[in-house]
Amino acid sequence: MDVTNKVVLISGASRGIGRATALLLAQKGAWVVATARNAQDLKSLELEHPGIVAVPGDVANEADMATVVQTALDRFGKIDVVINNAGYGVFKNVDELTVTEWDELMATNVKGTFVLTKAALPTLKAQGSGHVVVVASDVAKRTFAGGSLYTASKYAQEAFMGALRKEVRSFGIKVTGVYSGLVDSHFHAKGHGHETSKNWLKNEDMAESMLFLISRPAHVVVDEFMIHPLSQEY
Repeated sequence: MDVTNKVVLISGASRGIGRATALLLAQKGAWVVATARNAQDLKSLELEHPGIVAVPGDVANEADMATVVQTALDRFGKIDVVINNAGYGVFKNVDELTVTEWDELMATNVKGTFVLTKAALPTLKAQGSGHVVVVASDVAKRTFAGGSLYTASKYAQEAFMGALRKEVRSFGIKVTGVYSGLVDSHFHAKGHGHETSKNWLKNEDMAESMLFLISRPAHVVVDEFMIHPLSQEY
């Protein structure tokens, strides 16, 4: 699983899956340009490995993501992989949700995926190569009570990826959707490391999955990657 000298952009990198992925890829020899809104946590990530460059920014902000892309090009002259990882959840019944909650979550989960991908696409097309990864969720394939907002955002990511695949495959660009089940991270209400989540996937499990996906030979693309803890019914 060789990623030596690959240049990887990753959003939502300040903690959780994004942080674990950034560290693993850098340890394996990739150059990682990491972005997130939390500048302090992002800086501490950069200090953990010399292969990581921190660029604070809001994934839904076009100017911020243009800066992330330009930083990668200025430092490394190319972009090999874009990992759209930024995202969060709000879980309430429809009549309890606020319009602000809807707008803010959609801005990060859906608009953010579009903005970062769009910023990188001209470079990927010009290269005739590249890999766009979207960390979605298994709820891009199902719904549940209290999940209307979050599942809508993941269904939207699923549709975005489906159309994107049809647009970019002729340019030599891969698109992979990652559909995970329960992950022991800050994402869930009881927090990382809680007793109830001890048998869930770890952030490191997800990071190793990313490593596998982006290190496939040039002629191989994994279009969809579904992963669950054995303890979760599927």
